[in-house]
Amino acid sequence: MPIDGISGRHEVEVAIVGGGAAGIAAARTLASAGRDVLILEARARLGGRAWTIPSPVPLDLGCAWLHSGDRNPWVAVAEGLGFPVERRHAPWQTRRDINFPPEQRAAYQAAAEAFYDRLDEAAASGAPDRPAADLLEPGNRWNGLLDAISGYMNGVELAGLSVRDFANYADTGVNWRIPAGYGTAIAAAGQHVPVALGCAVTRIRHGATPIEIETALGTLKAKAVIVTLPTNVLAAETVAFYPPLPDKIEAASALPLGIADKVLLALDAPEDVPLDGHAFGSLTSARTASYHLRPFGRPMIEGYFGGALARDLEAGGTAAFTAFALDELAGILGSGIRAKLTPITSTAWARDPFALGSYSQARPGRADARLTLAAPVGDRLFFAGEACHVHDFSTAHGAYRTGVAAAEAALGTVLGPCLGAADKAAPVLLGNWPLRT
Repeated sequence: MPIDGISGRHEVEVAIVGGGAAGIAAARTLASAGRDVLILEARARLGGRAWTIPSPVPLDLGCAWLHSGDRNPWVAVAEGLGFPVERRHAPWQTRRDINFPPEQRAAYQAAAEAFYDRLDEAAASGAPDRPAADLLEPGNRWNGLLDAISGYMNGVELAGLSVRDFANYADTGVNWRIPAGYGTAIAAAGQHVPVALGCAVTRIRHGATPIEIETALGTLKAKAVIVTLPTNVLAAETVAFYPPLPDKIEAASALPLGIADKVLLALDAPEDVPLDGHAFGSLTSARTASYHLRPFGRPMIEGYFGGALARDLEAGGTAAFTAFALDELAGILGSGIRAKLTPITSTAWARDPFALGSYSQARPGRADARLTLAAPVGDRLFFAGEACHVHDFSTAHGAYRTGVAAAEAALGTVLGPCLGAADKAAPVLLGNWPLRT
């Protein structure tokens, strides 16, 4: 059945499966070259794992920090769209930890630096890859906190983290934010490219010429397809490829999405809580949350949860996240804080059917899977997304770069070179697709 129910099939030059950061970046690149492109997005919105809700203030439920802000392409995109970027240090960098005495913080910092140095040395040694937990100092009092921080950073505890993959990650240490929301800016970047929302892809017949894409709204043909789906969705084979692509499915399985969730709490009497402060719920346990107090000066607290703790709390929803946070915050700020906090919402990314997790991490011994996942198939089927980037994985800017790279690869093979600025044509909208432009 055609997408719009009209007889005959519709064709586009490039179909992009997924409207997150990678898909939007690819679409913008192709549209600026005058190409006929269409994003096929299963959700009712753009942005994917970048998602800002507008009330009571803009709240990022997905990615929120412009990591490596001094080289992050989303900074220029956001500011070009009129969204100011706040260029201040992240709270975990300012050492405004309200429950971390200086002498204890110094001891932790020494243990952490020694641990990360061991990771770097192991990765550079040429020895076989192994779990990062192998390099913890046995009995060190700070091992629990190092594990908790891995949960926030990687979505998984150190026992499941590849030493080599972690060492490949590149970060400048600059972390900025967008008050209007990172998700707001990313979705806005796709507002002028053709999009079919509520259009889940079920099968990609890439052996056909042109490629046939079967969707919830019918079938589309395209000269090239860029797939930007999260690895857990690919591994679950929610989208079938014909001919099958076992190497891609295996690579996606080797790059599972870890879990990082949030609870957002409204704060009554905010003057009782330090502005832009930070606290860990526990300084010794892996099962603890990290709390950002009054971000942007707002009367609220953001709680961050990672790894197994986040997965366990997802089963109980916002009530479970809130109860856990209130217990920890009462231990930090006093029992009176319970009456001053009201839950706004929480996330459950592992239970989101279009994500099934938060961001990718390589299983020990499988850092190579990123290159396998990113490799094109037959110069007509391309792959993008944060998991495809060797150095900027788990970030929206990594997704952006892979989306641009996939679009440029399509232009260099199937579609031919980019058009000059004077030759760029307006995008062609075919049929009666449910487009949002």
